[in-house]
Amino acid sequence: MRSLGYLGAFLGGALAGAVIGLLVAPEKGADTRAKITDTVEDFLKKHNIKLSRKEVSDLVDDLEDAAPEI
Repeated sequence: MRSLGYLGAFLGGALAGAVIGLLVAPEKGADTRAKITDTVEDFLKKHNIKLSRKEVSDLVDDLEDAAPEI
C-alpha cells in the first residue's frame, strides 16, 4: 500500500514538473494552456478518469496559478 502512495507522489510530481516546464516555455499563454489541457485530457482518458472539459480547464488554471511567475 505504501508503494502506491510513492507512485502517486512520483506521478503527481512528474505531472507538476511537466506543467511548470510548459508554462515557462517561450510560447503564447493561450497556446501553452491549450497544450496542457490536451495533455491532461489524454492522461485522464488513458487512465479512465472521468472529468468534464470544464473540470480539466479548472485543473489547468489551478496548476498555472501554483506555478511561480518568471
